[in-house]
Amino acid sequence: MANSRTPREAWIVEGLRALAGGGPDAVRVEVLAQSMGVTKGGFYGYFRNRDALLAEMLDTWEHAVAGNVIEEIERGGGDARAKLTRLHALASAPGDPLTDISTELAVRDWARREPSVAERLRRVDNRRMAYMRTLYREFCTDEGEVEMRCLISLSTRIGNHFVAADDGPRSREEVVALTRAWLLS
Repeated sequence: MANSRTPREAWIVEGLRALAGGGPDAVRVEVLAQSMGVTKGGFYGYFRNRDALLAEMLDTWEHAVAGNVIEEIERGGGDARAKLTRLHALASAPGDPLTDISTELAVRDWARREPSVAERLRRVDNRRMAYMRTLYREFCTDEGEVEMRCLISLSTRIGNHFVAADDGPRSREEVVALTRAWLLS
């Protein structure tokens, strides 16, 4: 029986932290157990093997960044611009290993080498884009403009972390804020 002090979710979250820090090769049962201060025996009470953990990590991540985010934005109510404002704020909030950008970037890097992860990432991005389309269509009538705004929104979320260029007289945060304001105009 699994140790009640180390619930299944703790293994998944710790696995996502390891993924964010070092990619899928960093997700090792012994290392996870050590970082949580438990024995690896508890792991096998929940998971058949490391691959089962990796699959559940991806399931959890997918639900967190797509399903949970959309549900949270919808619960807040308001018009499309209010929802997009909350979406942008939530997307840039650090800290949660399920939705943090470092986890996102690690999944994207993993997807470059693993077709099943690439397919899952495609599904997540398609769901995100579909949701944003519904919101942008509420105030944009041109389908090309809707697609452009969706792509810029997602690209700002992901690509902002890869751009090393200076932002002129403004800080990166100011430039991103100006971009988001433009997207909502």
